[in-house]
Amino acid sequence: MAGAVAAGISGASADSTLKINAGEAKAKSSPIHYGLMTEEINYCYDGGLYAETVRNRAFKDDAETPVHWSLLDENSTIGLDRETPLNDKIDVSLKWEIRSKRSSRLANEGWWGIPVHPNTRYRASFYAKADGTAGPVRVAIMDKEGRKTYAEGTVESIGSEWAKYELVLETGNVKDTDETQLVLEAGEKRTIWLSLVSVFPPTWNDRPNGLRKDLMQLLVDLKPKFLRFPGGNYLEGNTLEERFKWWETLGDLTERPGHPCPWGYRSCDGMGLHEFLLWTEDMGAEPVVGLYAGYNLNKSYIPAGPELDKYVQEALDEIEYIMGPVDSKWGAKRAAAGHPEPFPLRYVEIGNEDWFDVSGSYDGRFAQFYDAIKAKYPQLKCISSVGNEQSKWLVKSRNPDVLDEHYYRSTDEFIEMAGKGYYGSYDRNGPEIFVGEWAAHEDKNIRPWDKDSMTTFPATPGMLAAIGDAVFMTEMEKNSDIVTMQAYAPLFVNLNEYQWRPDLIGYDAIRSYGSPSYHALKMFSTNYGDEILEASLDADSALHCSVTRDSEKGVIYIKLVNPEERQEKVSIQLDGLEKVASNALVEVMSADPEDTNSIDKPEKVVPVSRKISGIHPTFSYPVPGTSVVVIKVKAM
Repeated sequence: MAGAVAAGISGASADSTLKINAGEAKAKSSPIHYGLMTEEINYCYDGGLYAETVRNRAFKDDAETPVHWSLLDENSTIGLDRETPLNDKIDVSLKWEIRSKRSSRLANEGWWGIPVHPNTRYRASFYAKADGTAGPVRVAIMDKEGRKTYAEGTVESIGSEWAKYELVLETGNVKDTDETQLVLEAGEKRTIWLSLVSVFPPTWNDRPNGLRKDLMQLLVDLKPKFLRFPGGNYLEGNTLEERFKWWETLGDLTERPGHPCPWGYRSCDGMGLHEFLLWTEDMGAEPVVGLYAGYNLNKSYIPAGPELDKYVQEALDEIEYIMGPVDSKWGAKRAAAGHPEPFPLRYVEIGNEDWFDVSGSYDGRFAQFYDAIKAKYPQLKCISSVGNEQSKWLVKSRNPDVLDEHYYRSTDEFIEMAGKGYYGSYDRNGPEIFVGEWAAHEDKNIRPWDKDSMTTFPATPGMLAAIGDAVFMTEMEKNSDIVTMQAYAPLFVNLNEYQWRPDLIGYDAIRSYGSPSYHALKMFSTNYGDEILEASLDADSALHCSVTRDSEKGVIYIKLVNPEERQEKVSIQLDGLEKVASNALVEVMSADPEDTNSIDKPEKVVPVSRKISGIHPTFSYPVPGTSVVVIKVKAM
């Protein structure tokens, strides 16, 4: 290890001095500074947070063949059937022709396996019809060889008209495994058509169509104040037709056609607008909603003017669904979905990364959305998707309430930015700043969007990147009077297949873990006060710091980041305080720069907490090399 947890040493000589003005607050900090950003990338929803275990459940992932489905014998054939669809939204079915009275078995591989946990109840369902009456149909979770059964149930009979069949599969005292598949078994020389085959494990808050519990727990533990959704590139889509059509993600799953995701796979849209809103509610967070604003990733765009009106109306309707009264058109649909109370909404973002629109049309498009939104919802704050880091494309015709800035930088670059006081020079009377996407990576010569990144480094960041993340967080936090919101991105990565790294949280079908960057973020987001205190380090100190105070509890949160591999002892001076509690709580995460967490070693790098004693308004603390430290001191 680069360093170990150490106790405070009052009165000892120090390498540097940290002076904190605890007599008065420098400014109020933003109450929603720490949040989350999400989009469908790295199998973040399908195969990730969305708890559905069946892959290609509606048979729409490939136009020619039922990918991820296979037969375990030669007694039958399968193929896509567009002549016998479930409905006009799910416009294809699987035709399963059983050619003999001997049973036939049809298997789904799941998202790299079906997650099996001991003593667990799974809710299974499927839509089916037969050429006459067929049955029974056995549904089972089995090993990959089709020999061992972990859970099973039976539907006794399938009728000749489309109907939904539901059953419960329950495991016994088995070991966790994802070396599994879902198997449907039938016989009788019949033809059966299938659609929307689904198996859900227990979900967060036991919500139907809900979210994976372990991943939600990792998010809830961060205590996020907001969630920005649905993306990201996922909002824009590769083409106009492939944009996030929020209204097509509402209602029963039979009414959701799904759509291609810009990251190379199809989204089933089980995670729809309503599920996003429930997600925020379940975390105690508020939504920050991205509105499609007329630009697509293939560089096509809809110019400002009458042609854009349709898409402005789509945005107004979406806002109405979220916060409209129950007697409004879309508010009534929200109520019918089980949520008559409006969801809280204060911020909407107009577009995503519109600096990619080199035509310069964003200024006019933003203005058209801004004017329409302000006319109907004057209380909402409108976020421009272009920030100061892309100053050439800043909106000029209107004054955005908020600017969204994105920073994917190496650790060295974040250290340089923070060392120069990047946000300290921002106009405090200007727009709020939302750092809507940011993350540190290890090497400025190998960027996250470079193919070499995924072959050179693991999917989740190690301690070196966590140091860069923590340094940048000190810069954002000490300026959280103007940097009102910030969110690391991407949030999730399925370790079996992914398109981008580094990512905050890694998982497979049955396990998950937080990266060192996750733990650094948690240290910051859960130790944060409502007041910013002025703090300064010696010019030659290698440390970076931010200090906030909980004005009600009197707790001062001192955050220190040491990018160097050597320990640095710092003398901490709390000016303006006569007395503090003699004991303080300290959280320390310290490791070698190359150390990281993984699916097999999920807690190799984690914070360690302890109590230190002998604390006075002036005390010293040895900050370990390559470390992130939070010291919690209570004023008396």
